[in-house]
Amino acid sequence: MSIPLHRRLLIPIAAAGAVTLGLTGCVGDVAQDTSDVDCSPYEDYGTFEGAEVTIQGTIIEVEADRLVESWADFQACTGIEIQYQGTQEFEANIEVLAEGGNAPDLGIFPQPGLFSRLASGGHFVPAPAAVEENVDTFWTEDWKAYGTVDGTFYGAPLMASIKGYVWYSPSMFEENGWEEPTTLDGLMELTAQIAADGGDDMKPWCIGLGSDAATGWPATDWIEDFVLRQSGPEVYDQWVSHEIPFNDPAIVEAFDAVGEIIKNDEYVNGGIGDVRSQLSTPFGEGGLPILDGQCAMHHQASFYEGFWPEGTEVAPDGDVWAFITPPVEEGGDLAVTGGGEIVGAFDDREEVAAVQAYLSSDTWANNRVALGGVISANNGLDASVASSDLLTQSVEILQDESTTFRFDASDLMPAAVGSSSFFTGMVDWVGGESTQATVDSIESSWPAE
Repeated sequence: MSIPLHRRLLIPIAAAGAVTLGLTGCVGDVAQDTSDVDCSPYEDYGTFEGAEVTIQGTIIEVEADRLVESWADFQACTGIEIQYQGTQEFEANIEVLAEGGNAPDLGIFPQPGLFSRLASGGHFVPAPAAVEENVDTFWTEDWKAYGTVDGTFYGAPLMASIKGYVWYSPSMFEENGWEEPTTLDGLMELTAQIAADGGDDMKPWCIGLGSDAATGWPATDWIEDFVLRQSGPEVYDQWVSHEIPFNDPAIVEAFDAVGEIIKNDEYVNGGIGDVRSQLSTPFGEGGLPILDGQCAMHHQASFYEGFWPEGTEVAPDGDVWAFITPPVEEGGDLAVTGGGEIVGAFDDREEVAAVQAYLSSDTWANNRVALGGVISANNGLDASVASSDLLTQSVEILQDESTTFRFDASDLMPAAVGSSSFFTGMVDWVGGESTQATVDSIESSWPAE
């Protein structure tokens, strides 16, 4: 799903209340003195003294500052002044701006469904050749497909995140003789073992599903992970595109499997409460009882690294570490869900094309990831420049040719489902609604063709 606070906010949860709800203006200053800048990586983009390019997106606060920093040398060497505005209202307002002729030059879209809708509406210009060449060189076909609409390529990917990580305490696992599971059945067996070993003092899982109006979205991530692993990418794609209904038996199977964990009072919610307590626990606080030994595991994306309290060591031998939700069969190819952004252009000026090409390049990916907190699936990225061991691992997973990647399903589905009935359906389901009633209700909300 595309709530900016869970996709991108890579700072401790205590700071979440400081996020600005309106526009955050970030203007990149053009350096006049390039004597300290190596301009060789930027020679092919040309020079555009006095040119200006505007960009909007949902990236805010610290990440917006880092985004602006990532193109500082590009600005200095090309003479293009890039003006960036980040807002949590981007997704709600960008169509209105485009239809009114007031769109920025470039938009950074975290939701492929919205990107596709604007492309189908004729608002984007096709991506220039340099952008497509970069994508063909540095990105997989799966990623290129998210920027392609009705056979026309409009936009390149930018950053990425991996979902389906299971966070845990390495020392707790070692002390109890628990090991990272290698199959989904192994994950269920480990869950049962921890429940038996932990008794009333510790539960296998701690989970937070609370997110104000978007409460329930972390549970959609569980369902997506299980659909992809149990039924494979073809069924996942059919589900997302409604070629099979939301209440298809494959989706019911995933719900029932997930329900064995998150609807079981013996398995959740360690250090917090019973099953229903998941709904009132903010997602950013959901995993914290691991540090107090009150639960053993927490299912959340790579970005959750930023929610551990200051001083928490994230490492294989640190305070916390994580493994990817395993496949059905041991040794099977890795399949992961995740998110990211796509950059679309509303204008075809040469300076806009130059900026769009830079953002699709391996140069930009290395510059941005080296600044910390994020990753990219760009195959030209040096994984070692990532700011933590976990993010380095995430980059390597995304760059592995055997990895099957699928975008977060709720971000691909129509808004009436993906950011509405799917969320509320999970709330009702965790609150006691049956699987069949839940999937039937969500299916009934799917917009008519």
